[in-house]
Amino acid sequence: MSDRFASGYVTIVGRPNVGKSTFLNQVLDTKLSITTSKPQTTRDRILGIFNAPEAQVIFLDTPGIHSSDKALNRYMLDKAVSTIHDADLALVMTDPFETSDQLGEVLDYVKQAGRAALLVLNKVDLVGPEAAKRKLEDLEKLHDFVHSCAVSSTKGDGIEALLDEIKARLPEGPRYFPEDMITDAPLRFLCKELIREKVFTLTHKEIPYAVAVEIEEFRETEPAYIGAVIHVERASQKIIVIGSRGSKLKEIGTASRHEIERLLGCKVYLELFVRVTKDWSKSPKSLKDLGYR
Repeated sequence: MSDRFASGYVTIVGRPNVGKSTFLNQVLDTKLSITTSKPQTTRDRILGIFNAPEAQVIFLDTPGIHSSDKALNRYMLDKAVSTIHDADLALVMTDPFETSDQLGEVLDYVKQAGRAALLVLNKVDLVGPEAAKRKLEDLEKLHDFVHSCAVSSTKGDGIEALLDEIKARLPEGPRYFPEDMITDAPLRFLCKELIREKVFTLTHKEIPYAVAVEIEEFRETEPAYIGAVIHVERASQKIIVIGSRGSKLKEIGTASRHEIERLLGCKVYLELFVRVTKDWSKSPKSLKDLGYR
């Protein structure tokens, strides 16, 4: 048996809604990155640590690569692109419904970074095996990938074999993080993301994309106390988030509290407020004030 220990950083890169965060959660067997059916859910780089006896794989989940002039979207693109340069390997994720041109936009950034890339066709449970095979063969022609495979992040199919391929291609190195650690994200950040996820899933149309969440107070008491502000861009959006007699805000708060209690392992008193911060997603200063740095 080899004494070789491999370690390194693997960025998960792709267009919005191809299942990057679902993949990371499946690998770690825990909910680390928030997931919704809406594109552009992930806004920041999320670090997730996979520990094995022979390797430590440090995954970097990134926002979906897409073009936009809005300050928030430029921030998300910068996060995704810079993370490719920080990694040892690029896990280029796509799905059966993405075109070659769409994947090509992602590959342009991978080529610029000069990183070895693995092609991962996700969501193959949504199509037949023959269709998945044909799609993978077509996409393989776009780049000199070091490996390609098909997986289902929701069902876990193909994940173990992909992890073996990743570990084999990482350099020999130390364990960068303690073995019992799965992320470097602070609890405040994780709680903020869980609240934002519930806003995404419980509101409609433009509301999720106009929302930012800020944790103003976090006390690790028993029960824990969290005071959070949901920022929206217009007064009309505030009315929708609050709902009739506060019904929507109560629904968001209850769903968020249950998730946060599972994360913290204790009872939580969660207090939510809604505030209008006009056009925050278009203002570089507002982005920084709300934690997008």
